[in-house]
Amino acid sequence: MNLVKYRNLFFGFSLLIIIPGAIALFLWGLKVGIDFAGGTLWEVKIAQSADAPWIREFLVKEGAEVSQVAQTAQDTYLVRLKTTEEETLNNLRTKVDDNFGPSEDVRLETVGPTISKELAQKAIIAVLLAIAGIVVYLTWSFRQIPKPASSLAFGVCTVIALLHDVLVLVGVFAILGHFFAIEVDALFITATLTVIGFSVHDTIVVFDRIRENLKKYDDYPFENVVNHSILQTFSRSLNTSLTAVFVLLALFLFGGETIKTFVLALLIGIISGTYSSIFNAAPLLILWQNFKGIKFRLKRN
Repeated sequence: MNLVKYRNLFFGFSLLIIIPGAIALFLWGLKVGIDFAGGTLWEVKIAQSADAPWIREFLVKEGAEVSQVAQTAQDTYLVRLKTTEEETLNNLRTKVDDNFGPSEDVRLETVGPTISKELAQKAIIAVLLAIAGIVVYLTWSFRQIPKPASSLAFGVCTVIALLHDVLVLVGVFAILGHFFAIEVDALFITATLTVIGFSVHDTIVVFDRIRENLKKYDDYPFENVVNHSILQTFSRSLNTSLTAVFVLLALFLFGGETIKTFVLALLIGIISGTYSSIFNAAPLLILWQNFKGIKFRLKRN
């Protein structure tokens, strides 16, 4: 089976997924949580059981600027609000006591705009440092790759594949944030960095097999070696990803409300990472190699 001959279709499919998300990101941006925008986190235990959406609707009717309500335990709810004064919170407590019975504060935290801005800057720096470190590490690790392959190509193609995964993840959350009010917070950054690591790991499995096969089949065309390597690692990559996806799917369906966004981000990222490692990263090596061949022929002429 010759998978790499369909590389343009694979690239086109990736663009089909990325472009709507990129447009959503440009038009609406990400809906940030209190970790980045600042706000108040109020965890409260009430006497009478109620659904989280009901609690949210009640608080909104009482004038609270609520972004999310999630049930964390029996009769305990985590309420995310915009920065709220103590007097306003006392009024909300009174209203909750009147309608749901006596309440008890489990946790009350306020994140100021200065701290949230610092968190956002550190999150961006963390992602950029991770990407830079990956390029340097892979270029060094594949420095003895047999010619005509380039170690730099392996590093750059890996980063392009992981950027694909980040763009897919961020784009999907831009759409979800606009239509379903799903916010991104510090856990989203954790999920993004995890996805980057998973994507790189998956890509290295394929690239390492390409390196081995270049030594074995040094008289074969580069494109054939890449295709053969993809087919050899295909089942391993797919099986590894599916085990992770099944676990995450179980957590998403039956886990707590507070981790659903985090799990959803991991699900999207791991599925995207598996696809990009097989169908984008390795075919990009062929494009790189073909481009080098064209440049060499132009120089000779």
